[in-house]
Amino acid sequence: MIKKKFALITVMAGFFITGCTNSGDEAFEVPFEGELSHVHGIGYAGNDNGLYFASHSGLKIYREGDWFETSDNFHDYMGFNAVDEGFYTSGHPSADSDLPNPLGIQRSLDGGRSLERIAFEGETDYHAMAVGYNSHDIFLLNPAKNSQLETGFHKSTDEGKTWEAVNAAGLEGEVSALALHPTDSSLVAAATSTGIYVSEDGGENFELVTQESERGTAVFFDEDSLFFASYGTGPSLMKYTVETQEEEMLNLPELTGDGIVFIFQNPNNNEELALYTLQGQAFLSEDATKTWLPLLEEGNV
Repeated sequence: MIKKKFALITVMAGFFITGCTNSGDEAFEVPFEGELSHVHGIGYAGNDNGLYFASHSGLKIYREGDWFETSDNFHDYMGFNAVDEGFYTSGHPSADSDLPNPLGIQRSLDGGRSLERIAFEGETDYHAMAVGYNSHDIFLLNPAKNSQLETGFHKSTDEGKTWEAVNAAGLEGEVSALALHPTDSSLVAAATSTGIYVSEDGGENFELVTQESERGTAVFFDEDSLFFASYGTGPSLMKYTVETQEEEMLNLPELTGDGIVFIFQNPNNNEELALYTLQGQAFLSEDATKTWLPLLEEGNV
C-alpha cells in the first residue's frame, strides 16, 4: 500500500576536487531521451533556469522544453539540494571516478562539471540534508557517528567548517525530507512517517502541523511560505504560512496510487512549481498549480 511504499524512502537512521569532466558547455551537456528513474532530488540549480533532476546515474536537466544530461560525472547524487550558485549533494561516486566513497558533503558551482569537498568525504552518505538556497547553511541528520559528529541532527552556518548539535525536540518518526528557509535558518521543516513538522528556532523544537493520521512526504520553503506534501487517505499539497499558521490546499495533477516526494519552486518565477512523485512521475506548473504539464511518461522523458 502507498504508506508502506513511502516507508522505503525514509532515512535509515575544503579543498577543490576535479572529477572526470569535459571542458565547454556543449561537451558537458548533451541532449537526453529515454528513462529517468531513481531520482533523489530536484531543483533550479544556479541561474541557468534549468530544472535539475539528481538521479542514480548523474544529472538530468529540463530546460525550456528540452531535456539534457551530463556527458560525464555520473555520480549517484543523494541528499541533493539546489542553491542559488549550484548545488550541494551527498551520495556515491560513479564507477570511473577517483572520488572517495561515500561522497560525504560536496558542492558544485559549475553545473556539476566539478565537485568541491565540504565535509565527511569517505565517511558518510547523507540522505536527509537541507541547505538554505541563499544562505548555504546546512541542516542534516547524521545517520551514524563519524570523525566529527555524533548520531543525530546537526547544523552548520559556515558552509561545513564547524557544526553544532541540534536537539530536534518534538520531532517524531522516520525522516524522509528536510527543508531550510532560503535566508532565515531559524525556520526548518521536516517530513516524517508521522507528519509534517516545523521549527522556528533552528531545529531545537518542532511542532506537528498535520493531522496525526498523515504521513509527511515532502517539504520546501520559499521566502514567504512552506510548501508541504503529505499522504492520508490520498496525496495532498499545501501552502503553509508559518507566521499566521494559515494553510491553503493547492491543486494537484492526477496521482492515482501515488504521492509527492520532492517539491521545488523556480526562484525567478513564484508561479512555477515542480513536483516529483513516488512512482517516478514529474510535473511542472507555470500558473501557481492551476494546471500541470507532465514531464515524464511511464518514466520516460
